[in-house]
Amino acid sequence: MSAGAGLAAAIFLVLLVGGFWIPFAVAVGALLMLWDHGGWNAFRAIGFVSWGSLNSFTLTAIPLFLFMAEILLRSGVGARAYRGLGRVTGQLPGGLLQTNIAGCALFAAINGSSVATAATIGTVALPEMKARGYDARMAAGSLAAGGTLGILIPPSIAMIVYATFTETSVSKLFAAGIIPGLAMTALFMSFIAWRAIRRPETAPKAEPDGKGLGAMVSDLLPFVLLIGLVLGSIYGGIATPTEAAAVGVLGGFVLAACFGRCDAVVVGGALAATVRATASVLFIVLAAALLSYALGVTGIGREVTQWITGLGLSKLAFLLAVVVLYVIMGCFIDSLAMIVITVPLLHPVLQAYGVDSVWFGVLLVILIEMGQITPPFGINLFVIQGIGGGTFEEVAGGSLPYVGLMGVMILLLIAFPALALWLPGIL
Repeated sequence: MSAGAGLAAAIFLVLLVGGFWIPFAVAVGALLMLWDHGGWNAFRAIGFVSWGSLNSFTLTAIPLFLFMAEILLRSGVGARAYRGLGRVTGQLPGGLLQTNIAGCALFAAINGSSVATAATIGTVALPEMKARGYDARMAAGSLAAGGTLGILIPPSIAMIVYATFTETSVSKLFAAGIIPGLAMTALFMSFIAWRAIRRPETAPKAEPDGKGLGAMVSDLLPFVLLIGLVLGSIYGGIATPTEAAAVGVLGGFVLAACFGRCDAVVVGGALAATVRATASVLFIVLAAALLSYALGVTGIGREVTQWITGLGLSKLAFLLAVVVLYVIMGCFIDSLAMIVITVPLLHPVLQAYGVDSVWFGVLLVILIEMGQITPPFGINLFVIQGIGGGTFEEVAGGSLPYVGLMGVMILLLIAFPALALWLPGIL
Protein backbone atom coordinates (compact mmCIF):
# COMPACT_ATOMS: atom_id res chain seq x y z
CA MET A 1 0.00 0.00 0.00
CA SER A 2 1.42 3.40 -1.01
CA ALA A 3 1.96 6.25 1.43
CA GLY A 4 -0.83 8.20 -0.27
CA ALA A 5 -3.28 5.33 0.17
CA GLY A 6 -2.27 5.09 3.81
CA LEU A 7 -2.91 8.82 4.20
CA ALA A 8 -6.33 8.42 2.56
CA ALA A 9 -7.17 5.65 5.02
CA ALA A 10 -6.01 7.85 7.91
CA ILE A 11 -8.19 10.74 6.71
CA PHE A 12 -11.15 8.36 6.46
CA LEU A 13 -10.64 7.29 10.07
CA VAL A 14 -10.33 10.91 11.21
CA LEU A 15 -13.61 11.79 9.47
CA LEU A 16 -15.26 8.73 10.99
CA VAL A 17 -14.13 9.51 14.53
CA GLY A 18 -14.99 13.18 13.97
CA GLY A 19 -18.64 12.32 13.52
CA PHE A 20 -19.01 12.73 9.75
CA TRP A 21 -21.75 10.72 8.10
CA ILE A 22 -20.12 7.39 7.24
CA PRO A 23 -20.97 7.26 3.49
CA PHE A 24 -19.45 10.74 3.13
CA ALA A 25 -16.27 9.60 4.92
CA VAL A 26 -16.08 6.47 2.74
CA ALA A 27 -16.55 8.46 -0.49
CA VAL A 28 -13.86 10.99 0.49
CA GLY A 29 -11.44 8.19 1.35
CA ALA A 30 -12.11 6.46 -1.98
CA LEU A 31 -11.60 9.66 -3.98
CA LEU A 32 -8.32 10.35 -2.19
CA MET A 33 -7.10 6.82 -3.01
CA LEU A 34 -7.93 7.41 -6.68
CA TRP A 35 -6.19 10.79 -6.68
CA ASP A 36 -3.05 9.26 -5.19
CA HIS A 37 -3.09 6.50 -7.78
CA GLY A 38 -3.62 8.48 -10.97
CA GLY A 39 -4.47 12.12 -10.34
CA TRP A 40 -7.32 13.60 -12.39
CA ASN A 41 -7.17 10.74 -14.89
CA ALA A 42 -8.28 8.32 -12.18
CA PHE A 43 -11.56 10.26 -11.89
CA ARG A 44 -12.62 9.74 -15.51
CA ALA A 45 -14.61 6.58 -14.82
CA ILE A 46 -16.39 7.91 -11.74
CA GLY A 47 -19.47 8.88 -13.76
CA PHE A 48 -19.78 5.37 -15.19
CA VAL A 49 -19.17 3.81 -11.77
CA SER A 50 -21.80 6.02 -10.13
CA TRP A 51 -24.38 5.38 -12.83
CA GLY A 52 -23.67 1.64 -12.87
CA SER A 53 -24.02 1.32 -9.09
CA LEU A 54 -27.42 3.04 -8.95
CA ASN A 55 -28.92 2.00 -12.30
CA SER A 56 -29.97 -1.35 -10.87
CA PHE A 57 -33.33 -3.10 -11.17
CA THR A 58 -32.57 -4.89 -7.90
CA LEU A 59 -32.32 -1.61 -5.98
CA THR A 60 -35.79 -0.51 -7.08
CA ALA A 61 -37.18 -3.01 -4.58
CA ILE A 62 -35.92 -0.85 -1.70
CA PRO A 63 -38.27 2.16 -2.07
CA LEU A 64 -41.19 -0.16 -2.83
CA PHE A 65 -40.72 -2.28 0.29
CA LEU A 66 -40.21 0.88 2.35
CA PHE A 67 -43.37 2.46 0.91
CA MET A 68 -45.43 -0.65 1.63
CA ALA A 69 -44.24 -0.72 5.23
CA GLU A 70 -44.91 3.00 5.72
CA ILE A 71 -48.46 2.68 4.39
CA LEU A 72 -49.22 -0.21 6.75
CA LEU A 73 -47.64 1.59 9.68
CA ARG A 74 -49.32 4.96 9.20
CA SER A 75 -52.73 3.56 8.31
CA GLY A 76 -53.03 1.63 11.58
CA VAL A 77 -53.07 -1.80 9.94
CA GLY A 78 -49.84 -2.74 11.74
CA ALA A 79 -51.39 -1.96 15.13
CA ARG A 80 -54.44 -4.05 14.22
CA ALA A 81 -52.24 -7.03 13.35
CA TYR A 82 -50.35 -6.67 16.67
CA ARG A 83 -53.66 -6.68 18.55
CA GLY A 84 -54.77 -9.85 16.76
CA LEU A 85 -51.45 -11.55 17.43
CA GLY A 86 -51.75 -10.67 21.12
CA ARG A 87 -54.89 -12.80 21.34
CA VAL A 88 -52.72 -15.82 20.43
CA THR A 89 -49.37 -15.20 22.12
CA GLY A 90 -50.59 -13.14 25.07
CA GLN A 91 -51.59 -16.31 26.93
CA LEU A 92 -48.08 -17.78 26.76
CA PRO A 93 -45.61 -17.36 29.66
CA GLY A 94 -44.36 -13.81 29.19
CA GLY A 95 -47.66 -12.42 27.88
CA LEU A 96 -47.14 -9.35 25.75
CA LEU A 97 -43.37 -9.89 25.71
CA GLN A 98 -44.09 -12.93 23.54
CA THR A 99 -46.37 -10.78 21.39
CA ASN A 100 -43.52 -8.29 20.94
CA ILE A 101 -41.22 -10.93 19.47
CA ALA A 102 -43.92 -12.56 17.34
CA GLY A 103 -45.16 -9.14 16.22
CA CYS A 104 -41.66 -8.06 15.18
CA ALA A 105 -41.22 -11.31 13.24
CA LEU A 106 -44.57 -10.80 11.53
CA PHE A 107 -43.92 -7.15 10.68
CA ALA A 108 -40.40 -8.05 9.48
CA ALA A 109 -42.03 -10.06 6.71
CA ILE A 110 -43.30 -6.86 5.05
CA ASN A 111 -40.61 -4.46 6.20
CA GLY A 112 -36.86 -4.60 5.56
CA SER A 113 -35.74 -2.25 8.31
CA SER A 114 -34.78 -3.10 11.88
CA VAL A 115 -35.40 0.43 13.13
CA ALA A 116 -38.84 0.63 11.52
CA THR A 117 -39.81 -2.75 12.98
CA ALA A 118 -38.72 -1.77 16.49
CA ALA A 119 -40.42 1.62 16.24
CA THR A 120 -43.69 0.21 14.88
CA ILE A 121 -44.14 -2.51 17.48
CA GLY A 122 -42.68 -0.36 20.26
CA THR A 123 -45.15 2.46 19.65
CA VAL A 124 -48.08 0.07 20.04
CA ALA A 125 -46.69 -2.21 22.77
CA LEU A 126 -44.94 0.02 25.31
CA PRO A 127 -48.03 1.92 26.52
CA GLU A 128 -49.90 -1.38 26.90
CA MET A 129 -47.11 -2.98 28.91
CA LYS A 130 -46.64 0.05 31.15
CA ALA A 131 -50.36 0.04 31.95
CA ARG A 132 -50.22 -3.66 32.89
CA GLY A 133 -47.14 -3.42 35.11
CA TYR A 134 -44.55 -5.23 33.00
CA ASP A 135 -40.91 -5.01 34.05
CA ALA A 136 -39.50 -2.03 32.13
CA ARG A 137 -36.13 -3.67 31.47
CA MET A 138 -37.67 -6.85 30.05
CA ALA A 139 -40.18 -4.90 27.96
CA ALA A 140 -37.56 -2.64 26.39
CA GLY A 141 -35.15 -5.52 25.76
CA SER A 142 -37.77 -7.63 23.98
CA LEU A 143 -38.63 -4.76 21.64
CA ALA A 144 -35.06 -3.71 20.86
CA ALA A 145 -34.04 -7.32 20.17
CA GLY A 146 -37.25 -8.22 18.37
CA GLY A 147 -36.76 -5.27 16.05
CA THR A 148 -33.52 -6.77 14.76
CA LEU A 149 -35.56 -9.51 13.07
CA GLY A 150 -36.57 -6.83 10.56
CA ILE A 151 -33.37 -7.32 8.54
CA LEU A 152 -33.11 -11.11 8.85
CA ILE A 153 -36.62 -12.29 7.99
CA PRO A 154 -37.21 -11.31 4.33
CA PRO A 155 -37.61 -8.87 2.76
CA SER A 156 -34.42 -7.24 4.01
CA ILE A 157 -32.91 -3.97 2.82
CA ALA A 158 -29.50 -5.03 4.18
CA MET A 159 -29.66 -8.20 2.07
CA ILE A 160 -30.58 -6.23 -1.04
CA VAL A 161 -27.61 -3.88 -0.54
CA TYR A 162 -25.28 -6.82 0.14
CA ALA A 163 -26.55 -8.56 -2.99
CA THR A 164 -25.73 -5.57 -5.21
CA PHE A 165 -22.07 -5.59 -4.06
CA THR A 166 -21.51 -9.34 -4.28
CA GLU A 167 -23.73 -10.15 -7.29
CA THR A 168 -25.66 -12.63 -5.17
CA SER A 169 -29.26 -13.61 -5.91
CA VAL A 170 -31.66 -11.56 -3.79
CA SER A 171 -34.26 -14.33 -3.90
CA LYS A 172 -31.73 -16.87 -2.58
CA LEU A 173 -30.68 -14.49 0.19
CA PHE A 174 -34.30 -13.94 1.18
CA ALA A 175 -34.90 -17.70 1.27
CA ALA A 176 -31.70 -18.25 3.25
CA GLY A 177 -32.88 -15.85 5.96
CA ILE A 178 -36.19 -17.62 6.68
CA ILE A 179 -35.03 -20.60 8.77
CA PRO A 180 -32.41 -18.65 10.78
CA GLY A 181 -35.00 -15.90 11.28
CA LEU A 182 -37.60 -18.32 12.60
CA ALA A 183 -34.96 -20.07 14.73
CA MET A 184 -33.93 -16.72 16.22
CA THR A 185 -37.57 -15.92 16.94
CA ALA A 186 -37.95 -19.28 18.70
CA LEU A 187 -34.81 -18.66 20.77
CA PHE A 188 -36.06 -15.25 21.88
CA MET A 189 -39.53 -16.55 22.77
CA SER A 190 -38.11 -19.54 24.65
CA PHE A 191 -35.89 -17.25 26.69
CA ILE A 192 -38.83 -15.00 27.54
CA ALA A 193 -40.91 -18.01 28.63
CA TRP A 194 -38.07 -19.24 30.87
CA ARG A 195 -37.67 -15.81 32.47
CA ALA A 196 -41.42 -15.39 32.95
CA ILE A 197 -41.79 -18.81 34.59
CA ARG A 198 -39.01 -17.94 37.02
CA ARG A 199 -40.40 -14.45 37.76
CA PRO A 200 -44.10 -14.37 36.75
CA GLU A 201 -44.72 -11.03 38.46
CA THR A 202 -42.54 -9.24 35.90
CA ALA A 203 -44.58 -10.38 32.87
CA PRO A 204 -48.27 -11.06 33.58
CA LYS A 205 -50.25 -12.92 30.94
CA ALA A 206 -52.57 -10.78 28.84
CA GLU A 207 -56.20 -10.86 29.89
CA PRO A 208 -58.55 -12.34 27.23
CA ASP A 209 -60.89 -9.69 25.81
CA GLY A 210 -63.66 -12.20 25.14
CA LYS A 211 -63.85 -11.50 21.42
CA GLY A 212 -62.71 -14.98 20.47
CA LEU A 213 -61.35 -16.57 17.31
CA GLY A 214 -63.32 -14.43 14.88
CA ALA A 215 -61.73 -11.20 16.06
CA MET A 216 -58.25 -12.74 15.90
CA VAL A 217 -58.76 -13.97 12.33
CA SER A 218 -60.21 -10.61 11.30
CA ASP A 219 -57.17 -8.76 12.63
CA LEU A 220 -54.47 -11.15 11.43
CA LEU A 221 -55.71 -12.74 8.22
CA PRO A 222 -55.38 -9.69 5.87
CA PHE A 223 -51.84 -9.07 7.06
CA VAL A 224 -50.85 -12.73 6.68
CA LEU A 225 -52.39 -12.89 3.19
CA LEU A 226 -50.35 -9.87 2.12
CA ILE A 227 -47.16 -11.51 3.40
CA GLY A 228 -48.05 -14.72 1.59
CA LEU A 229 -48.75 -12.80 -1.61
CA VAL A 230 -45.42 -10.95 -1.56
CA LEU A 231 -43.11 -13.76 -0.47
CA GLY A 232 -45.05 -16.50 -2.23
CA SER A 233 -44.75 -14.73 -5.58
CA ILE A 234 -40.95 -14.51 -5.10
CA TYR A 235 -40.34 -18.11 -4.02
CA GLY A 236 -42.88 -19.46 -6.48
CA GLY A 237 -40.87 -17.97 -9.33
CA ILE A 238 -43.78 -15.79 -10.39
CA ALA A 239 -42.19 -12.42 -9.67
CA THR A 240 -38.82 -10.83 -8.97
CA PRO A 241 -38.37 -9.15 -5.56
CA THR A 242 -39.02 -5.77 -7.20
CA GLU A 243 -42.22 -6.93 -8.87
CA ALA A 244 -43.37 -8.58 -5.64
CA ALA A 245 -42.69 -5.34 -3.76
CA ALA A 246 -44.84 -3.43 -6.27
CA VAL A 247 -47.66 -5.91 -5.72
CA GLY A 248 -47.14 -5.46 -1.98
CA VAL A 249 -47.60 -1.71 -2.29
CA LEU A 250 -50.94 -2.22 -4.04
CA GLY A 251 -51.92 -4.74 -1.39
CA GLY A 252 -50.92 -2.29 1.32
CA PHE A 253 -53.23 0.33 -0.16
CA VAL A 254 -56.09 -2.17 -0.24
CA LEU A 255 -55.56 -3.12 3.41
CA ALA A 256 -55.23 0.51 4.46
CA ALA A 257 -58.49 1.39 2.68
CA CYS A 258 -60.42 -1.60 4.05
CA PHE A 259 -59.04 -1.97 7.57
CA GLY A 260 -57.35 1.30 8.45
CA ARG A 261 -56.95 4.85 7.30
CA CYS A 262 -55.97 5.79 3.75
CA ASP A 263 -56.09 9.52 3.09
CA ALA A 264 -53.82 12.26 1.79
CA VAL A 265 -52.09 12.66 5.17
CA VAL A 266 -51.22 8.95 5.38
CA VAL A 267 -50.06 8.66 1.77
CA GLY A 268 -48.14 11.95 1.83
CA GLY A 269 -46.34 11.04 5.05
CA ALA A 270 -45.51 7.58 3.71
CA LEU A 271 -44.11 9.04 0.48
CA ALA A 272 -41.97 11.60 2.31
CA ALA A 273 -40.55 9.00 4.69
CA THR A 274 -39.84 6.64 1.79
CA VAL A 275 -37.98 9.30 -0.19
CA ARG A 276 -35.80 10.22 2.80
CA ALA A 277 -34.95 6.60 3.62
CA THR A 278 -34.30 5.67 -0.03
CA ALA A 279 -31.99 8.65 -0.59
CA SER A 280 -30.01 7.65 2.48
CA VAL A 281 -29.64 4.04 1.35
CA LEU A 282 -28.68 4.97 -2.23
CA PHE A 283 -26.00 7.37 -1.02
CA ILE A 284 -24.56 4.47 0.98
CA VAL A 285 -24.62 2.29 -2.15
CA LEU A 286 -22.86 5.01 -4.17
CA ALA A 287 -20.14 5.41 -1.54
CA ALA A 288 -19.58 1.66 -1.47
CA ALA A 289 -19.32 1.54 -5.27
CA LEU A 290 -16.67 4.27 -5.22
CA LEU A 291 -14.74 2.37 -2.55
CA SER A 292 -14.93 -0.90 -4.51
CA TYR A 293 -13.70 0.87 -7.65
CA ALA A 294 -10.83 2.53 -5.77
CA LEU A 295 -9.77 -0.75 -4.15
CA GLY A 296 -9.79 -2.45 -7.54
CA VAL A 297 -7.93 0.27 -9.47
CA THR A 298 -5.24 0.78 -6.84
CA GLY A 299 -4.77 -2.94 -6.21
CA ILE A 300 -5.29 -2.55 -2.47
CA GLY A 301 -8.11 -5.11 -2.44
CA ARG A 302 -5.83 -7.67 -4.11
CA GLU A 303 -3.01 -6.91 -1.64
CA VAL A 304 -5.33 -7.33 1.34
CA THR A 305 -6.60 -10.65 -0.04
CA GLN A 306 -3.06 -11.93 -0.56
CA TRP A 307 -2.00 -10.77 2.90
CA ILE A 308 -4.89 -12.45 4.72
CA THR A 309 -4.67 -15.72 2.79
CA GLY A 310 -0.89 -15.64 3.35
CA LEU A 311 -1.41 -15.74 7.12
CA GLY A 312 -2.27 -19.41 6.81
CA LEU A 313 -5.48 -19.18 8.81
CA SER A 314 -7.89 -22.05 8.52
CA LYS A 315 -11.35 -21.31 7.17
CA LEU A 316 -12.86 -21.60 10.66
CA ALA A 317 -10.22 -19.35 12.23
CA PHE A 318 -10.80 -16.75 9.52
CA LEU A 319 -14.58 -16.82 10.05
CA LEU A 320 -14.17 -16.46 13.82
CA ALA A 321 -11.85 -13.48 13.25
CA VAL A 322 -14.50 -11.92 10.99
CA VAL A 323 -17.13 -12.48 13.69
CA VAL A 324 -14.96 -10.72 16.29
CA LEU A 325 -14.34 -7.84 13.85
CA TYR A 326 -18.05 -7.30 13.26
CA VAL A 327 -18.93 -7.58 16.95
CA ILE A 328 -16.45 -4.80 17.73
CA MET A 329 -17.55 -2.65 14.78
CA GLY A 330 -21.19 -3.14 15.71
CA CYS A 331 -20.62 -1.32 18.99
CA PHE A 332 -19.82 1.88 17.09
CA ILE A 333 -21.04 1.76 13.48
CA ASP A 334 -24.48 1.57 11.83
CA SER A 335 -25.61 -1.58 10.03
CA LEU A 336 -25.52 -0.50 6.37
CA ALA A 337 -22.31 1.43 7.04
CA MET A 338 -20.65 -1.81 8.15
CA ILE A 339 -21.59 -3.37 4.82
CA VAL A 340 -20.19 -0.36 2.95
CA ILE A 341 -16.86 -0.39 4.77
CA THR A 342 -16.17 -4.12 4.93
CA VAL A 343 -17.82 -6.03 2.09
CA PRO A 344 -15.70 -4.52 -0.74
CA LEU A 345 -12.58 -5.63 1.14
CA LEU A 346 -13.81 -8.94 2.52
CA HIS A 347 -15.68 -10.34 -0.47
CA PRO A 348 -12.54 -11.29 -2.49
CA VAL A 349 -11.06 -12.91 0.64
CA LEU A 350 -14.26 -14.88 1.21
CA GLN A 351 -14.11 -16.11 -2.37
CA ALA A 352 -10.49 -17.17 -1.87
CA TYR A 353 -11.54 -19.22 1.17
CA GLY A 354 -14.48 -20.73 -0.72
CA VAL A 355 -17.12 -19.22 1.58
CA ASP A 356 -20.61 -19.31 0.08
CA SER A 357 -21.86 -15.76 -0.57
CA VAL A 358 -25.47 -16.61 0.33
CA TRP A 359 -24.46 -18.23 3.62
CA PHE A 360 -22.16 -15.36 4.53
CA GLY A 361 -24.91 -12.85 3.75
CA VAL A 362 -27.07 -14.44 6.47
CA LEU A 363 -24.15 -14.54 8.92
CA LEU A 364 -23.39 -10.89 8.17
CA VAL A 365 -26.99 -9.85 8.81
CA ILE A 366 -27.03 -11.61 12.21
CA LEU A 367 -23.77 -9.87 13.14
CA ILE A 368 -25.29 -6.56 12.07
CA GLU A 369 -28.36 -7.33 14.19
CA MET A 370 -26.10 -7.86 17.18
CA GLY A 371 -24.54 -4.45 16.64
CA GLN A 372 -27.95 -2.79 16.67
CA ILE A 373 -28.54 -3.76 20.30
CA THR A 374 -24.95 -3.53 21.55
CA PRO A 375 -23.97 -0.51 23.69
CA PRO A 376 -22.83 2.20 23.40
CA PHE A 377 -24.28 3.05 19.97
CA GLY A 378 -26.81 0.33 19.16
CA ILE A 379 -29.45 2.23 17.22
CA ASN A 380 -32.40 0.10 18.36
CA LEU A 381 -31.55 0.94 21.97
CA PHE A 382 -32.01 4.64 21.26
CA VAL A 383 -35.20 4.04 19.28
CA ILE A 384 -36.87 2.15 22.14
CA GLN A 385 -35.57 4.60 24.73
CA GLY A 386 -37.03 7.47 22.72
CA ILE A 387 -40.43 5.80 22.49
CA GLY A 388 -40.64 4.52 26.07
CA GLY A 389 -38.89 7.37 27.87
CA GLY A 390 -36.90 5.01 30.16
CA THR A 391 -33.19 5.14 30.88
CA PHE A 392 -30.58 3.93 28.42
CA GLU A 393 -29.26 1.53 31.07
CA GLU A 394 -32.67 -0.16 31.30
CA VAL A 395 -32.91 -0.69 27.55
CA ALA A 396 -29.30 -1.83 27.17
CA GLY A 397 -29.51 -4.12 30.20
CA GLY A 398 -32.71 -5.71 28.94
CA SER A 399 -31.14 -6.31 25.52
CA LEU A 400 -27.88 -7.95 26.62
CA PRO A 401 -29.31 -11.48 27.08
CA TYR A 402 -30.46 -11.38 23.46
CA VAL A 403 -26.91 -10.56 22.34
CA GLY A 404 -25.89 -13.89 23.88
CA LEU A 405 -28.72 -15.66 22.05
CA MET A 406 -27.53 -14.16 18.77
CA GLY A 407 -24.06 -15.50 19.57
CA VAL A 408 -25.61 -18.97 19.94
CA MET A 409 -27.31 -18.54 16.55
CA ILE A 410 -24.00 -17.54 14.94
CA LEU A 411 -22.28 -20.66 16.30
CA LEU A 412 -25.17 -22.82 15.07
CA LEU A 413 -24.92 -21.25 11.61
CA ILE A 414 -21.18 -21.91 11.44
CA ALA A 415 -21.61 -25.48 12.68
CA PHE A 416 -24.63 -26.21 10.48
CA PRO A 417 -24.47 -24.14 7.25
CA ALA A 418 -27.56 -26.00 5.99
CA LEU A 419 -29.66 -23.81 8.29
CA ALA A 420 -29.19 -21.08 5.68
CA LEU A 421 -28.47 -23.08 2.54
CA TRP A 422 -31.08 -25.85 2.61
CA LEU A 423 -34.11 -23.75 1.66
CA PRO A 424 -32.46 -21.82 -1.23
CA GLY A 425 -31.22 -25.17 -2.52
CA ILE A 426 -34.68 -26.67 -2.89
CA LEU A 427 -36.59 -23.62 -4.15
